[in-house]
Amino acid sequence: MGSSFAQALSAMLLIASTVAVCTANKDWKHGNYTGWGWGWGSNHGPYHLNTTNGPNKIVVGGSDWHYGFNYADWSLKNNSFYVQDTLVFKYDPPNDTTRPHSVYLLPNIWSFINCDFSQARMVGSPTQGGGDGFEFVLKSWQPYYFACGEHDGAHCKDGMMRFFVFPKLRGWHY
Repeated sequence: MGSSFAQALSAMLLIASTVAVCTANKDWKHGNYTGWGWGWGSNHGPYHLNTTNGPNKIVVGGSDWHYGFNYADWSLKNNSFYVQDTLVFKYDPPNDTTRPHSVYLLPNIWSFINCDFSQARMVGSPTQGGGDGFEFVLKSWQPYYFACGEHDGAHCKDGMMRFFVFPKLRGWHY
């Protein structure tokens, strides 16, 4: 019972966070503030256009993809992800002392919450993260759910090797 309550609470928090990120780009209460001079007039008050240059390359976790780091927390605290930004996943290839890691793109929030890889797509094999790592471009305005699928999903479930991003559109208000 406690487990299903925790999963339901986690799902509600993730959905609420996703909705907050989606709507953060828009000022629904005050009309269109795109800077084009239409909507409620040309006086936009404290609102401004996003002048972020890009696209950017962002190293996942700030250094490397490894067991025990809270990537969900990292992505929420560093949520300046934009469409066409590139995520760089770096991890050592497996050897006698290094356990393998991989990167999967999960199809939906339920797969993300449950670490269900049955419909996931591998975007980074255990050997692709070496050297400069491998790159994944955030091509669309949609949520992306990433997780490590090694050890039957244990890295996802127990090692916090999962996170999601919902890239923003450049030039919109925040």
